[in-house]
Amino acid sequence: MIFIGSTILVLGILIFVHELGHFLVAKSVGIRVEKFSLGFPPKMLSKKIGDTEYTLSWIPLGGYVKMAGENPEDESTSGKPWEFMSKAVWQRAKVIMAGPLMNFFLAIFLFWMVLFFQGQREIYTEKTEVGLVEEGGPAEKAGIMPGDEIISVNGKNVTDFQEMAEIIYTHVEEPVVVEWIRDRERFKKEIVTQKEKTINLKGETEYIGRIGIGPTYSEIKLGFFEAFWEGLLFAFYILWITIKFVGSLILGQVSLKLVGGPIFIAQTAGETAKMGFSNLLTFMGVLSVNLALVNILPIPILDGGHLVFLLIEKIKGSPLSIKQRAFMQQIGMVFLLALILLVTYNDLVRWLK
Repeated sequence: MIFIGSTILVLGILIFVHELGHFLVAKSVGIRVEKFSLGFPPKMLSKKIGDTEYTLSWIPLGGYVKMAGENPEDESTSGKPWEFMSKAVWQRAKVIMAGPLMNFFLAIFLFWMVLFFQGQREIYTEKTEVGLVEEGGPAEKAGIMPGDEIISVNGKNVTDFQEMAEIIYTHVEEPVVVEWIRDRERFKKEIVTQKEKTINLKGETEYIGRIGIGPTYSEIKLGFFEAFWEGLLFAFYILWITIKFVGSLILGQVSLKLVGGPIFIAQTAGETAKMGFSNLLTFMGVLSVNLALVNILPIPILDGGHLVFLLIEKIKGSPLSIKQRAFMQQIGMVFLLALILLVTYNDLVRWLK
């Protein structure tokens, strides 16, 4: 139930905010919205208010806003002033951009709230002082306690936490000799590491050794506006590393096996929900940035593809023909279906493993 509930919560909010962006800006420029739908058919609930039918459907993997005159092929499109195609290019571009932008703004808001109410954690990896000890882990059983300072692993002196961790990682379910200091007293014990599964850049499963310790950290309380600034910076940081990841995928530097879909989202949402509500909100923010970026990619049928159509229209002075639009959208649909099959396959393989 945690997995199902957290998945519906995360996807529902992200989809609602995205479609709300399209809806609000469409109304602001005078476009009549015929339908606002969360989810895909079959229909669960429906209510018409004014010109708009508000619908909640059973398949919670998307949503859409249907605007009057949006499809040039539709027989009902007649060039009325409230129709989508009757508006200027810049107005239609605003409507299309509104969805991804709302997702990005949502991410900033979520990070802002988490940082304001929870504070910012500063982690100190430049030293080897132990801050966290996993309950029941190998380190606790060996007698290591928070505040202890690790001075060597397998006879090699260590001066920072990352250096120490990398030595331990290479010993999977093997003994490592750890030496540490507590109140000027030296301790030395052989500790057998526990195995932990990780995924490398090729999408392959690897295992590392751990003894169950973490570095020291401090919780820094942030003011209202300071938390906003840090949340804004974090949103742009997530955007940047997501762009780098997409670029690495295109260049073949990382494996397509790393791309995840609905099952991966459900698993991650469930796990982060177990770790606390703030972790779930942070995950939602990261996912919201990803959704914004993916939607802005220049792929026909996505928001970015429609922006490309508008750019072409602006340059040539007239819209693409119905035949040209249909051809490009068919290419986009094939690409999207291939992507859906890929992420579903990846999800199933990860889940079965």
